[in-house]
Amino acid sequence: MEQENTQHIAHSAKRIIIVCGEPSGDLNASLLADSLKKLSHEIKISGVGGELLRKTGAEIYCDIKELAVMGLFNVLRKLPKFFALKKLILEKMAREKPDAIVLVDFSGFNLRLAKTINKKIPVIFYVSPQVWASRPGRVKTIKKYISKMLVIFKFEEEFYKKHGIDAEFVGHPLLDIVKPTQEKANFLKACGLYEGKTTIALLPGSRTGEIKNILPLMAKSAELISEKMPNSQFVIARAPSVELNIYKEIVDGFKIDIIIIEGRTYDCLNIADFAFVCSGTATLETAIMQKPFVIVYKMNLLNYLLYRPQVKLPYIGMVNIVAGKKIIPEFIQFGAKPEKIAEAALGIFSDETKLSQIKKGLSEISSRLGPSNAAESAAKIILNIIS
Repeated sequence: MEQENTQHIAHSAKRIIIVCGEPSGDLNASLLADSLKKLSHEIKISGVGGELLRKTGAEIYCDIKELAVMGLFNVLRKLPKFFALKKLILEKMAREKPDAIVLVDFSGFNLRLAKTINKKIPVIFYVSPQVWASRPGRVKTIKKYISKMLVIFKFEEEFYKKHGIDAEFVGHPLLDIVKPTQEKANFLKACGLYEGKTTIALLPGSRTGEIKNILPLMAKSAELISEKMPNSQFVIARAPSVELNIYKEIVDGFKIDIIIIEGRTYDCLNIADFAFVCSGTATLETAIMQKPFVIVYKMNLLNYLLYRPQVKLPYIGMVNIVAGKKIIPEFIQFGAKPEKIAEAALGIFSDETKLSQIKKGLSEISSRLGPSNAAESAAKIILNIIS
């Protein structure tokens, strides 16, 4: 029956608007768009996204480079842009008359947009806001204005169903994409690195603000480790959306060589023996790659003082949240001291018991992320909704 519905849709030129606002959302939106187009060749996709969504053939109204923002005060500065974007999307909806709108993460903007749309067309949310972690009042907004939640964690499905919300677990899209593109020895050689050395990868985030706050901490930690472990080498997985000179200005102030590699996060993790990872999606990517790591996160102090009281969970790292316990050390805000970070990393290296406990915890994460083909599963549900 599902196949018949999909085949029927393939001949009816449906239109879908997709809205995301961050690099991780752009990735998930592009995977979803690809799956929608494979299942329904005539489907028209437009919306807000980045280079990845654009490459699927989607018409982009606004590039996410203009939207990347961190912290309350930066959000306030960009409010006129967000108001203008909402108006633009509503104008496009009135003109194109889409069959559905798919909102991908980016909850601050997308939930306000959903409220304005008010279910005039099916409003589908893919990749849930973390309402189970902070600001639980948003659950009421979701229940009233979202037609369907497509969630990427099993515990989210249970959470929403408990609140009477139509939610379906599709699995985590990272399971299908977290794979190196080059053999380890060849990639090491291409980067000017050595097989015999201990390689540590630095993943300081995907936003300029994050990198400015977090990379200095990681680089100083690396410098301290290199003093104790002279046979170590360091590589940064650079976010393509962030200018190279921002990284260079930071790392040039330290006494060690850190190789900066653009857009090859999974290859950087593949060659790594250990990693420093910014809290967020990257913690799950590192877990799937089965690499021991520590979580490092620091934000603007005023933003931290505003946001921290809203967070109700004992951990901020997704890998620990999914595990339901702390399997990876977290160094957050005032606790994010390079001396502590380096000490923890060296302690893990020198303690086989600690190392094996972390690896055991990481091996359990993938099984908790559910079935593969998440984007395809989500696409099938969306096509059935609009058929």
